[in-house]
Amino acid sequence: MPRTTAGRIALGVGLGLAAVAVVTSAAAATLSVVMARKVVVVPRRREEEIRVLGATPSTITLSLHDDTIVPGRYGLFFDQGAGHVRIGDVVEVGVDSVTRELLAVDFGDPAMAQRARLSGWYFLHPRELGVVVEDVLLDAPVGQAPAWFVPARQESSRWAVHVHGRGVTRGETIRDVPVFHAAGYNSLLVSYRNDGVAPDSGDRRFGLGGTEWRDVEAALDHAVAHGATDIVLMGWSMGGATVLQVATRSRHRHLIRGVVLDSPVVDWRVVLDVQASERSVPMPIRQGALQLIGSDWGRVFTGQQERIDLDSMDFVTRAGDLDVPILLLHSADDGYVPADASRALSILRPDIVTYEEFTVARHAKLWNYDEARWNRVIREWLDRLSR
Repeated sequence: MPRTTAGRIALGVGLGLAAVAVVTSAAAATLSVVMARKVVVVPRRREEEIRVLGATPSTITLSLHDDTIVPGRYGLFFDQGAGHVRIGDVVEVGVDSVTRELLAVDFGDPAMAQRARLSGWYFLHPRELGVVVEDVLLDAPVGQAPAWFVPARQESSRWAVHVHGRGVTRGETIRDVPVFHAAGYNSLLVSYRNDGVAPDSGDRRFGLGGTEWRDVEAALDHAVAHGATDIVLMGWSMGGATVLQVATRSRHRHLIRGVVLDSPVVDWRVVLDVQASERSVPMPIRQGALQLIGSDWGRVFTGQQERIDLDSMDFVTRAGDLDVPILLLHSADDGYVPADASRALSILRPDIVTYEEFTVARHAKLWNYDEARWNRVIREWLDRLSR
């Protein structure tokens, strides 16, 4: 073959490989942007992975799913919030379906439902607990954020601030109220930016706790202004990441006596890596997404006003920065936020961390699966805290 021809072939192959590399890199970059935006962009619709197969006055039949076969009582939202029912234990399991007790219909017609999502959010309003409830407004940086205030039975300077997780609202935390109420605490169930109840931030992006904590700080301001001298923070899922920020950054740190965490995010990198791995997202794309949300230059692609400092949210590495008693509840079968970081924190700080691990229970559904145990563990911890 003439050298000129061979040279042209070699050049063509080289250019072709370079073009493939450019295309591959561009595709990987695009997918990294997609993943990064999925992490921080507030979803307009909730995923409904469960099919509703039928309902009677006393039962509801759902498609077989990891969530639908777990014992306990739960809330079930269907057809993008058009309806809500409360369901109890499993009655029958079929080849591809599960039938459960239908305990109550709050709104909507389950017999006409098509798609649904199972929720640990069992109650819709604190008044269902038979307690006094007041609506208050907190002066958060984003504007006035609504909160529910449940006063203690008797006048008390002990306050509990309840913080919900990502993509839900303060209703998630209603389950907390009875155990704190019985222990003599005032409860403040807060909203924060971009949760659909509080005002949105300018970018309408999740900060994964790195920005939301400022709105929770407004709850502490309110509590202190109304006589709080002892404050316990209670955080669910991303709310756990949020209250850990409050516990280490608040101007009221000297009044924070303890922290309760249910299914918490203790290290976001672990959570995002596991979730991406389960979806078979290649490592370079995962790393690229983390760089995007954690950098100033990445904000151009994600729409964030502020980068997310993932190092500041790694409380395995930052275990030494924690200085108050922590009760940490997590399920080995969480299915969304792995318990690895929670276990690691408990091993590193046995002096302040009480770790209670459940099995079978799914993410943020420990109360739903075993209410008696959940309440007992928290009540005993609160009793020790007050000694």
